[in-house]
Amino acid sequence: MSERLLKLRQKLSEKELDGILISQPENQRYLSGFDGSAGLLLITASETILATDFRYTEQAKQQAPDFQVVQTKGDLQEWFPGLVSDLKLKRLGFEAEHLTLATYQRLIEAVKGLSGQLQFVPAGDLVEQLRAIKEARELELIAGAVKLADQALKHISNIIRPGMKEKEVSLEIERFLRENGSESLPFELIVAAGPRSALPHAKPTERPIQKGEPIVVDIGASLEGYCSDLTRTFYLGEADATFAKVYDIVLGAQLVAIATLESGMSGEQADRLARTVIEEAGYGKDFGHSLGHGVGLAPHEEPRLAPKVSGKLSDGMVFTVEPGIYITGWGGVRIEDMVVLEKGKPKVLSQFPKTR
Repeated sequence: MSERLLKLRQKLSEKELDGILISQPENQRYLSGFDGSAGLLLITASETILATDFRYTEQAKQQAPDFQVVQTKGDLQEWFPGLVSDLKLKRLGFEAEHLTLATYQRLIEAVKGLSGQLQFVPAGDLVEQLRAIKEARELELIAGAVKLADQALKHISNIIRPGMKEKEVSLEIERFLRENGSESLPFELIVAAGPRSALPHAKPTERPIQKGEPIVVDIGASLEGYCSDLTRTFYLGEADATFAKVYDIVLGAQLVAIATLESGMSGEQADRLARTVIEEAGYGKDFGHSLGHGVGLAPHEEPRLAPKVSGKLSDGMVFTVEPGIYITGWGGVRIEDMVVLEKGKPKVLSQFPKTR
């Protein structure tokens, strides 16, 4: 934690900020270790404060021993002035992408009576930038979450059969993940068969799975807060010509991207590697989402592999590579693996087979 705080303080200095309020839960956990659902971090050049209410003060003391834990009472306007009054802050950063407008307005009201002029400054994604480069322990936990998801895919591939409902498959996957060590699932599992598989984020339903249709299964596990995110598309029975064609295009696009991705590429350049393959095959309009996203304490975080994203990929980043084709009325195919950039090239973390 001390190394992370040092890096954050360097960024605060570069932006001429006297401190920063951290409200985003994953950022709070990353910087302090605290994973309660109510709290606020205040970090300055010399102070590390965790403000939370009675429900979480003991938890905060255990999880964040390097922070001064302040127990809050009542509304923010009652306790926040006392928190900052003696710190002589002039420019205080806040996470504009997370903080609600109502909370921001209460902060403004709370400091009106303080001597001196305290200015709240949108700080951008300072912590998200730090989180994008994974440390060794983070990589271990992510690899463990990936391995568990791989095992769950193997488990469900052995028992899925025609007549099973999408919800049955989803519940069986969740049961396996939970019984084998996953914490709360990082996102709602996706099991979508037949025409419903053309919905990239379809929720499982009571619809029975049938032979001879695509089945998109998108799952993830969580270990000590770190996530995995994998997708495979199954097909019960011998693949027909349409499925074989679409599947091979998606797989080819993914393999090209993994083989040619490099550190230093922009998110847009990385996305273009797979998108070009799909466009040249005539299915460009059917690939409507980005190629990938970072995975860590959140299932979707930096970096982003998407059109119009100029941010560069760097060694130590972990992200998905997940091209897909979705055809209304027929169904969809998505293949998603997680990779880590090492020595300039992607190393694939997920191992479950991709043969159709």
